[in-house]
Amino acid sequence: MSDTHFGFKTVDEQNKARMVRGVFDSVAARYDLMNDLMSGGMHRLWKAYTLAVSGAREGHQVLDIAGGTGDLSRAFARKVGRSGCVVHTDINEAMLSRGRDRLVDEGLSLPTVLCDAEKLPFPEARFDIVSVAFGLRNMTHKDAALAEMCRVLKPGGKLMVLEFSKVAAPLEKVYDWYSFSVLPRLGQMVAGDAESYRYLAESIRMHPGQAELKAMMKTAGFGHVDVHNLTGGVVALHVGLKC
Repeated sequence: MSDTHFGFKTVDEQNKARMVRGVFDSVAARYDLMNDLMSGGMHRLWKAYTLAVSGAREGHQVLDIAGGTGDLSRAFARKVGRSGCVVHTDINEAMLSRGRDRLVDEGLSLPTVLCDAEKLPFPEARFDIVSVAFGLRNMTHKDAALAEMCRVLKPGGKLMVLEFSKVAAPLEKVYDWYSFSVLPRLGQMVAGDAESYRYLAESIRMHPGQAELKAMMKTAGFGHVDVHNLTGGVVALHVGLKC
């Protein structure tokens, strides 16, 4: 058996997926509200930027990994139109169900698949775009997940990884204060769960920074990777091109 990290804790890697699932089962009902509160609404701008950079257009085939409550799936669906397809996926059933219900309520009936990003149930060269927003850092074997994302992309396809990253040095102190003092209290007040949001802050610190993630994507098979720092590096968009 091998160890991995769950926030700042060291755990058996076989247990990590179950522990992450517990976090998202706990926060699913208030997930969207908490995203707005803890980012000051900025997550909407980060996702809109991701959509714009993706170049999604009519007829494209899109895979949204860790799609959760469906923000990006909805946005991609409007871009690709009726001739395209967006597959909405997540490993967490509670998050996926909530996202599916929201999409249906808005008149969007998208293929919804419960699946593990490390073992995607799709054929090679199936998609023009693969997106994963705020989900990669929770995956146990990020290298395996990135390789799978590359496998299911068509040649010339893009991987869009939107994730918390290494913040610029002048912002580190205030960002640490917010992450470890304010965020858990906000989680307790709004979602009744301080621990899950403490895990969120810890998981961000354990996630590869911009340069390390870029190198991992190249190792996974992406011929070219661009990095877009957003909001002082609080978030980074990594765009990988499958050559």
